[in-house]
Amino acid sequence: MPLPHSDDASDQLVRDPAGGIDRLLEIMRRLRDPATGCPWDIEQTFASITPYTIEEAHEVADAIERAAWDELPGELGDLLLQVVFHAQMATDAGMFGFQDVVRAISDKMLARHPHVFGSESRDKSAEQQTADWERIKAAERGPARVLDGVALGLPALTRAVKLQKRAARVGFDWPSTDEVVAKIAEETAELVEARETLTHAEVTEEFGDLLFVMANLARHLKVDPEAALRAANAKFSRRFGRIEDWLAEAGKAPADSDLAEMDALWNRAKREEKVSK
Repeated sequence: MPLPHSDDASDQLVRDPAGGIDRLLEIMRRLRDPATGCPWDIEQTFASITPYTIEEAHEVADAIERAAWDELPGELGDLLLQVVFHAQMATDAGMFGFQDVVRAISDKMLARHPHVFGSESRDKSAEQQTADWERIKAAERGPARVLDGVALGLPALTRAVKLQKRAARVGFDWPSTDEVVAKIAEETAELVEARETLTHAEVTEEFGDLLFVMANLARHLKVDPEAALRAANAKFSRRFGRIEDWLAEAGKAPADSDLAEMDALWNRAKREEKVSK
């Protein structure tokens, strides 16, 4: 339920820099007030806010990837606001409140760390702790199918890896990377054939199959495919930026150049990076 602040008390709280989480909760309550709140905030729903929640999580990851530590507090605050926003909408609907969210995650952390908060020994490897974590999660879920609980909203490559990990736990997995690489060659050949003979929908399906196997190769190599692709994106952006720099020095823009010139500049950027390492 909303906090029983008077108008004066509420105003004092929302303007108190030391108000902590209570300040943010009151700000969101005020924003969602049907009589005096913000029209945009009032009309939002869980579904309409979800894209912003995902975006804010990605912006946190982006700040970490760039080691932009001065930006991280603000990005984490934006993500925290999303949690508070969802909790306030749930409060408005009589479903649950922010304290229920805090209680649920706190209880979960205690239950999943019996080696810290219980009587189990801490004398175990990180791998054993991960196995114990998954065992406790499975017990919490109760009887379920192997792939149940892998969130649909995850980035596709991340979800592919999680699905494959679940299947691997029950023995549905190739014994080595050799079989995975062979499957990649097979799927690549099918894609090449498909582009000449199949519909766009069928080509899309074949391309998805190839990406799925690439995610499986990442899992076998213990590579995070999302992190690997983010790094490749950053490298491409960095090198193309150098192409633009050098073209600008010549009084040109990329649209004034051609593939041969830009490819030569790309190779120059590669050499420059190797020298700087």
